Amino acid sequence: MNCCGGYLNHYGDYSSAQIAAGLNYTYGGWADGNSPSDIENSQLVVLFGNNPGETRMSGGGVTYYLEQARQKSNARMIIIDPRYTDTGAGREDEWIPIRPGTDAALVSGLAWVMITENLVDQPFLDKYCVGYDEKTLPAGAPANGHYKAYILGQGIDGIAKTPEWASTITGIPRERIVKLAREIATAKPAYISRGWGPQRHANGEIATRAISMLAILTGNVGINGGNSGAREGSYSLPFERMPTLENPVETSISMFMWTDAIERGPEMTALRDGVRGKDKLDVPIKMIWNYAGNCLINQHSEINRTHEILQDDKKCEMIVVIDCHMTSSAKYADILLPDCTASEQMDFALDASCGNMSYVIFADQAIKPRFECKTIYEMTSELAKRLGVEEQFTEGRTQEGWMRYLYEQSRKAIPDLPDFDTFRQQGIYKQRDPQGHHVAYKAFREDPQANPLTTPSGKIEIYSQDLAKIAATWELPEGDVIDPLPIYTPGFENYNDPLTAKYPLQLTGFHYKSRVHSTYGNVDVLKAACRQEMWINPIDARKRGIANGDRIRIFNDRGEVHIEAKVTPRMMPGVVALGKGLVQPGRLACGSGGQHQRTDHPASVAAGEGKPVAYQPRSG
Repeated sequence: MNCCGGYLNHYGDYSSAQIAAGLNYTYGGWADGNSPSDIENSQLVVLFGNNPGETRMSGGGVTYYLEQARQKSNARMIIIDPRYTDTGAGREDEWIPIRPGTDAALVSGLAWVMITENLVDQPFLDKYCVGYDEKTLPAGAPANGHYKAYILGQGIDGIAKTPEWASTITGIPRERIVKLAREIATAKPAYISRGWGPQRHANGEIATRAISMLAILTGNVGINGGNSGAREGSYSLPFERMPTLENPVETSISMFMWTDAIERGPEMTALRDGVRGKDKLDVPIKMIWNYAGNCLINQHSEINRTHEILQDDKKCEMIVVIDCHMTSSAKYADILLPDCTASEQMDFALDASCGNMSYVIFADQAIKPRFECKTIYEMTSELAKRLGVEEQFTEGRTQEGWMRYLYEQSRKAIPDLPDFDTFRQQGIYKQRDPQGHHVAYKAFREDPQANPLTTPSGKIEIYSQDLAKIAATWELPEGDVIDPLPIYTPGFENYNDPLTAKYPLQLTGFHYKSRVHSTYGNVDVLKAACRQEMWINPIDARKRGIANGDRIRIFNDRGEVHIEAKVTPRMMPGVVALGKGLVQPGRLACGSGGQHQRTDHPASVAAGEGKPVAYQPRSG
């Protein structure tokens, strides 16, 4: 596409759009975190909605290093989550249940204790941060616009963020909030981390900034045993990736807004919908190329609405899907092409979330392609040939030729790599982090003048002037908030919304350990071991006459799901949970509403959701 005029690009992704957007305004760029192995230097580990025991399950990855490190340091581990996850499973020291979408309120209550009891790291805040108090507040900001004023009730809203205030919102007892604040502030160092769940709610960008405030207030950024408040970091080899050429089209939209771009593209603007590179879109999306992904329907949300949009060929006129399986998304294709499996072609498999042991795997061809299958490189090369851009696209290389070229380029940065043919026989190359532990923002901490952050000020921006400008100019729908400070804002359809009179329970989602999104969802042994169920607390189940294993109906104004109930004390009362990515033979979509983000009310800078729902038993 880049060779033939380009395409409408996107920013963000399904997994981490709001954390990427929010923490960019705090630290600049993608927010980095300390490696989990560095927990061997920690006294305390606090995980906000972070569940590596189910989402990072590999034998040599994050969970392995987390447990190995805790055995060395004996660090206490506190998990803050509406659901008691497998990351706990008896290995944690405490589980603190919290209402979905209220993490920023908890942080504000913790900050009030730290500030009023003089437990913050004032020298760190003065030297490395912008906007904590009046001393570092940027010029042009309101006199009472700093974070300290907001917490103490001296800001615009005039509300002191006391533990009592936070308790009412979060459902966590006041006494526990006070104790937790003192624990975090006095544990030196403390490893504070969050998963990607807290940002998948309305105004999730602000929540991500808020959680990082705990690491910032206590001076745990840039040191061994501490963390930035972001997800755990990993060491990764500088292995060369396939070049993609430059897209001549500069316009882009938030990745999650593609259904809007189909339905109302010409109405989408920069100030209302986050269009970048242009004031507004000129035309709607008319063609989709979907390769090796099930995001058209299984990973998307508002799937009833999405289904109506995709089946109307007057809106999106052409959908091309290339895959190895007849996925839910593949059923919408106008042109459906079979891809080669990993066994039918050679490729490199690069590391991800691997802790301190980075690796590259040579995934060699085991069998010849079956029937008429071609590799994606063969398909795109043939298309390039017919479009008259073959030389520009292939640069004269086959798929193996590209692999050899990229490998030799990688050897320049990784001198210990063996030659290509030796590596092909060897199958895997592994390398530990030569620094021992990855410490995020270490260079900045050691010398902020020589190693500034990529924020406008070069420092950690508690108060963001860029966000202040956006807040003053963007046109926001009701319930959406953009603020220069990491405040708490409830967002739409929150726990206290009048809609809860009709739908009294909050639904939260989680990545199910039997699948990666929908991948492996067709494996019988995994389906038998991990049944698809809705988790519900015994108190809520009793009120509704629901017994464990009952088939129930989950519903709200957007649709319904019929599923078995798992009655368990591992759920917070008032909240229920559903694993995402279910694949049902002969049906179109997942059982959980996708990635738990919405298109009928996208969030301020990225996308997010929080849904009240109701439940009732269902016979049969």
